[in-house]
Amino acid sequence: MLSPYFIYITTNEKRTVLYIGVTNNIQQRLSQHQFDTQHAKKSFAGRYNCFYLVYYERFDSIEMAIAREKELKKWRREKKDRLIFSFNPDWEFLNEQLV
Repeated sequence: MLSPYFIYITTNEKRTVLYIGVTNNIQQRLSQHQFDTQHAKKSFAGRYNCFYLVYYERFDSIEMAIAREKELKKWRREKKDRLIFSFNPDWEFLNEQLV
């Protein structure tokens, strides 16, 4: 069975910066972002401390996930905020809720 693919949005603690990515292992990717934040600071997520998950979508195909990621990256911040709010009204950090 193939792993599902995810597009996800992470933010920093104060929710001022958004990072959009795609992965087939969301827990591992979030761990990488957290490690980069604490140690490397070379990636965008690492520099801006974006490892708090606030939004995600699941896909069966990498092509569909990448297309959705590209679509979201073109959006203005206000539209991304509305998307997150519709999924996660309190902007809770969802890192621990994923299995």
